[in-house]
Amino acid sequence: MSAFRVGIAVLAVAAALSSVEPAFGRIHIRLGGPLGAVRSVFSHLLPRPGLHVRRAYARHGERVRFAAARESADTAARGAAPTAIGPRTSDTAARGQIAAAAALAGWQGGRGASGWWRHGDGGYGWVGPLFWPFAYDDIYDYIVWGDGKGFWGYGYVDIYAAIFAPYGYDDLARYLARSRGRKHDRMPSLAEMCGDEKGVIADAAIDQIRQAIQPNDEQRAALDELASASGEAAKTIRATCPTQVASTASGRLAAMQLRLEAMSAAIARIRTPLQKLYELLDDEQQKRLMALAGDQVTDGDSRVPPAQRCRNAPHAPFQWPGSELEAKLRPNEAQRAALDEFRDRSAKAKDILKDDCQPEDAQSPPARLAAADIQLDAMLQAIKLLRPALENFYTTLSDEQKAQFEAIGPKRTS
Repeated sequence: MSAFRVGIAVLAVAAALSSVEPAFGRIHIRLGGPLGAVRSVFSHLLPRPGLHVRRAYARHGERVRFAAARESADTAARGAAPTAIGPRTSDTAARGQIAAAAALAGWQGGRGASGWWRHGDGGYGWVGPLFWPFAYDDIYDYIVWGDGKGFWGYGYVDIYAAIFAPYGYDDLARYLARSRGRKHDRMPSLAEMCGDEKGVIADAAIDQIRQAIQPNDEQRAALDELASASGEAAKTIRATCPTQVASTASGRLAAMQLRLEAMSAAIARIRTPLQKLYELLDDEQQKRLMALAGDQVTDGDSRVPPAQRCRNAPHAPFQWPGSELEAKLRPNEAQRAALDEFRDRSAKAKDILKDDCQPEDAQSPPARLAAADIQLDAMLQAIKLLRPALENFYTTLSDEQKAQFEAIGPKRTS
């Protein structure tokens, strides 16, 4: 049977499925679920040039979408034309699709249309045991191209998800098994999301800066220093890729803190060479560098200012679950006092982060780097405030109470 006829047959199956369960189909097409995978298979069957690499994945639904999205992200990072610096939005969107597919693939065996710990823009801050997938990419997208969609989606919602984790132990074990080489076709490897192994996005950034400023010899040397620092920064972040499951809330906050500290160290590593390069530029070169962020294309809510989107982000799923904790733990007087202290600190942590939205006045790369550093520092402050109170509360619980506490997140539905 020809590829075209097979494709028609696949579409017929897709049409039949959507007619039986239209709501289910719409949800999964949006997130790239079963019907989205069928569409991917059909696209690989058509005799189009340049698809020979993806055809190898055509029998693996989730893997097809992951490979296509990863290829889209890498291509976007590498493929800017020398005379027209293009927007970075497609790169951010592709990474978001990868993270969403990966976050849900291991959750409750891949069941459910969406997860309760999802960011307002549809991304996910936690993918199994990994906090902040594609962290290095998000930093560079914001600092160089001004695309803060990935970076500024992080905040208290991720701390909440660390405390009341969505994954059970078995869910988390699937991710680590995949990263150690066992085959789970529906789940991309953590290594793909832990850090920028090949330096694709940093190379793209350096290339586009070079094209924009047309450096002289002194500036070229400074740009080389920035490229070297960027490589070291990527290694620093990648080193925090999880190698074991953090089975307690305190362990997850510790892993989160380690990741954020690495990101802060990465920013510190590139701060001096970036500032040095910027100060060597004349006014016209600085304008051309800042213009790299001038043509950003956003989706859906593009007409809403970034700061307003941040302040209006929904936080309903992330309210303190007081009644649920009371019902499940039935704390004694000492436990309730420790829990109250933890709850109060959680509220303070939320206050630290609630107003930290993308600053509209951060126009230059050094200014955006400074803003990113402040945000990471705020998240670290919030975690350091919470961890002692959480650990004090946790030591008061019995083994049965600890199990009940850890089961709160995985038992939630979307």
